Amino acid sequence: MTNKVFLFVPLFLFFVSTTWSQTPAGADAQRQFLESWSKPTVRPDRIILNVTEDLSTSVNVTWRTSIEVNEGILELAQATADPMFIKKSIQIEAKTEILDLRDVRVAGIRANYHSVTIEKLKPGVTYAYRVGDGTLWSEWFQFTTATEDPDEEFSFLYVGDAQNYILELWSRVVREGFRKAPDAKFFIHAGDLVNHAHREQEWHEWFMAGGFIHSMIPAMPTPGNHEYKPRMENTGNEEPSILSLQWNPQFTLPQNGPKGLEETVYYIDYKDTRIISLNSNDYHKVQANWVEKVLKENTKKWVIITYHHPMFSAAIGRDNDRLRKMWKPIFDKYAVDLVLQGHDHSYARGRVAPENNELDGLNMRDETGTVYVVSISGGKMYEIGGDWTELGAIKDRTAENTQLFQVITIQGDKLVFESFTPVGELYDAFELMKNGDGPNKFVERKGEAIPERVFSTNK
Repeated sequence: MTNKVFLFVPLFLFFVSTTWSQTPAGADAQRQFLESWSKPTVRPDRIILNVTEDLSTSVNVTWRTSIEVNEGILELAQATADPMFIKKSIQIEAKTEILDLRDVRVAGIRANYHSVTIEKLKPGVTYAYRVGDGTLWSEWFQFTTATEDPDEEFSFLYVGDAQNYILELWSRVVREGFRKAPDAKFFIHAGDLVNHAHREQEWHEWFMAGGFIHSMIPAMPTPGNHEYKPRMENTGNEEPSILSLQWNPQFTLPQNGPKGLEETVYYIDYKDTRIISLNSNDYHKVQANWVEKVLKENTKKWVIITYHHPMFSAAIGRDNDRLRKMWKPIFDKYAVDLVLQGHDHSYARGRVAPENNELDGLNMRDETGTVYVVSISGGKMYEIGGDWTELGAIKDRTAENTQLFQVITIQGDKLVFESFTPVGELYDAFELMKNGDGPNKFVERKGEAIPERVFSTNK
């Protein structure tokens, strides 16, 4: 059986990707059009907040301009109700680097990227910032640092692959997510943010689709397989795949991961929760050693891990046996609570038994080991599949042909997981509760959600 694939080809993209690219002149015309559509200017764009290791006292900001702007400035102030807060602002000089992709056919752009790590912030305070060069400025944006109370409730957002039809279809998901959880403290993107790693048009769509949301909720991205392509893709030459050329310049992420995997493997601590990003594309053994050390040293109550390729696949013929053998024993040993994944263009949520316990239906009804989730937010869909029971897990909830976003809330000793459709319907929900030194208590809430959706569902 083969995967069903939901295909939606907008006339605009069909025209650009086929008609113009059939001749050398057409390829030049395509490049010129895409350059004009996503070309940087002297005004700041692609302004994005990124997570730091400690969001109570710091945050990262990155933005883009044309190369005519050779320096960047971030202006920061503690936000107040009156507009005169700007009188108390300070200016921070940005680090500026040039990204020259004129030799890359699918990019063809030269731009300056500016980044600032804002440090020594006060916990639990709302700050306003804007970016520019001292003359041309963006609007003011706001963010709030984490408080010092480890048990104070907070929420964050998580989505699987944006990847396809990003501006057309992913935009409604990320915007509905913001509407549902406007106070989300960070936003996990579980890989395949775009379809072609170095394609400037797709990155431009990703930033446009999220708009000001990127500038107000710190992003925590992890790379998928589509963030890796040869530098000169589609040339017929056999070149190694490399991380998206835009990734490091446009994201400023923690540098606490293993050497060689900077800004793709890292962790953050938010109150009493440790969230770890892994890069499931390669270096599994290196990351196994690193993540075991990070988990061994962890003192936080909750542990959440995100990466792209699922431990237990949600689709047919996409098993990741090597990754599972390398990482799952570590996750079991340190009782990881929740794993958030993408890649399979469908939805699945399931569990494994607590370490050293047999997988027993009666016991698993009330307690659980690690919960694994695979989700999809973009417009390409696969048929659900894969038998988890043969791999020592149970699958509790699935979906086909359904765009989803997730809101995860930590309330002291309780974790609440809720998955929503782009029209605001509750699709899946469960709760985990800490139980002293024992395994987490599990509360199934999918009965509160809409019926399970498959390709034949008519909506």
